[in-house]
Amino acid sequence: MNGKKVFQIFDGILEVIFYPDIVRVNNSTTLWIVAFVATMVTAYVQRVTGPSYPLAGETHFTGVAIHYDLPRTHGGPLPAVIQIQTTDSTVHGFIEWKRFKTEDPWTHITMRFSNGTLAAELPHQPPAGKLEYRLALSRGNEVAVVPGEEPLVIRFKGEVPLSILIPHIIAMFASMLFAARAGLEYFGGASRLRALTYWTIGFLLVGGIILGPIVQHYAFGEWWTGWPFGTDLTDTKTGIIVAMWFVVAIAVRKSRQAKRWASAAAIMTFVVFLIPHSLFGSELDYKLVDKNKSKTDTLIDRR
Repeated sequence: MNGKKVFQIFDGILEVIFYPDIVRVNNSTTLWIVAFVATMVTAYVQRVTGPSYPLAGETHFTGVAIHYDLPRTHGGPLPAVIQIQTTDSTVHGFIEWKRFKTEDPWTHITMRFSNGTLAAELPHQPPAGKLEYRLALSRGNEVAVVPGEEPLVIRFKGEVPLSILIPHIIAMFASMLFAARAGLEYFGGASRLRALTYWTIGFLLVGGIILGPIVQHYAFGEWWTGWPFGTDLTDTKTGIIVAMWFVVAIAVRKSRQAKRWASAAAIMTFVVFLIPHSLFGSELDYKLVDKNKSKTDTLIDRR
């Protein structure tokens, strides 16, 4: 199958997805609105499907619906507070936790009731350290496990300065917006495609290649944990997207099919961004921690 046939198939797919009457749009404002909506929807889906997003819901206990919002990530030097709202002071709660992927015994913590809240603290862990925990409520002979039998996993991270985090987030959102707008030039005249492509690359470089590793270093003590050095999909997908848009930049200068390349790259950008954030992210190896601690203790004993 030659390149011309591939592009014909691509054109046909786009016309199936989008109603034929709007295949050519001359109003740039309309295209910006579509790009903005696509960016917001994708960002929201990515956010709420990630393994670091709090697990919210409700359980029915003693005839009352009890809402919960349990964290699965925690930043900063303080312990992670686990709490659940209830106005019934006769309800008791406890948490069991242990280090993730270890044979540690479960540690039992009784939750304290104060001002309509049952709360307990999980001990702080080094960056990328994970704990699995489970929570239970009881009153008399009644017991409810929240949210279910499977324990939750919470990952700890270092505190990232807002002066780094906010520009990183803004730049990544902007890269999605300009990528969408560049892809939508397929339906316009493509006169703005070169500038839109360069803006997309610029925001990707600032947000993903410069600020991204800095955020990673503050949070987990590593600069890059994606391919080829690790399995973090957040880093890996950033590298893939940047590479794709450099291909588009070359096509813009040399190919008559530039807008098709941009549309394909935009679609792939949003497919990749739909992968949940922090999936297969940094994870502390507690076996290695214990091994190093054992060596340190041995050296101390010898002194």
